[in-house]
Amino acid sequence: MLSENQGKCMEPAPRRILTASLLSLAVTVVLLAGCGRQGDADGTAQAPASSAESALPAPVAEAPADAPVALTDVIETSGQAVVGISYPAGLDRYPGLAKALQDYAAVARGELQQAVDGLGNDKPSMPYELSLAFEKQLETADLVVVKAEGSRYTGGAHGEPLVARFVWLPQQGRMLTADELVADAKGWKAISDHVADQLRERVATRLSSEDMEPGELQESLRSASRMIADGTGAKADNFRQFEPLTDASGKVTALRFVFPPYQVGPYSEGTQTADVPAAVLAPLVAPEYAPLFAHS
Repeated sequence: MLSENQGKCMEPAPRRILTASLLSLAVTVVLLAGCGRQGDADGTAQAPASSAESALPAPVAEAPADAPVALTDVIETSGQAVVGISYPAGLDRYPGLAKALQDYAAVARGELQQAVDGLGNDKPSMPYELSLAFEKQLETADLVVVKAEGSRYTGGAHGEPLVARFVWLPQQGRMLTADELVADAKGWKAISDHVADQLRERVATRLSSEDMEPGELQESLRSASRMIADGTGAKADNFRQFEPLTDASGKVTALRFVFPPYQVGPYSEGTQTADVPAAVLAPLVAPEYAPLFAHS
């Protein structure tokens, strides 16, 4: 939309949802190539020099909605690269949202092409690859939520994770972004504290179950806490990837904040999430968005 991913090859999401036989064959090639390179020789994973979070922009607040946008699955293979991009059906009814998804994919593809161009006539030992799947998670009269998951490999120990969420407001024809949802710094401090507590408790539970010396355990906890503090600082940019959770009536009961690898933990821990209930969010969100949330 991915956590507890230690020591395992992170499979790109297109493998799960692409059904065309040609596309399935190409993604299988991607997986076979990628699984052999997920770790360094000593079993550790280093962050890529340019992470997907820095390379890919956040969803824009205003997406053009003038003309229809055709979202077409992509499958391309060559001696240097493999590309697989998939979209869910029906999103062309929201041209602005479709354009935002298309733009995100274009940036990811452009970064891959730049790396391929840098090869010249050389052929990499492992094909460069872009594996990206968009999946519709929610569609109501008030909200359309799409997640993007995948990876881009341009050499190194493993691919760069691609993680994004798109929350579309069909009534207004625009994207809902974190900085609009909560515009007050005090509000982000409350959200930051709530999320950081969840993540620290989770990592403490995991580490305490491992066979570690007390000194090693304390150092691991301190290191994990530093990463969590850095990745959950009280600003909108740290929480720009989120997905609403709703009840049967379509009202938002919680927001699930999504943190790609490296933001609040090492690559081996994968994508992490933390839920903030509507009861906490209700006094923090901008008044115009309060009707979206369930009230107890």
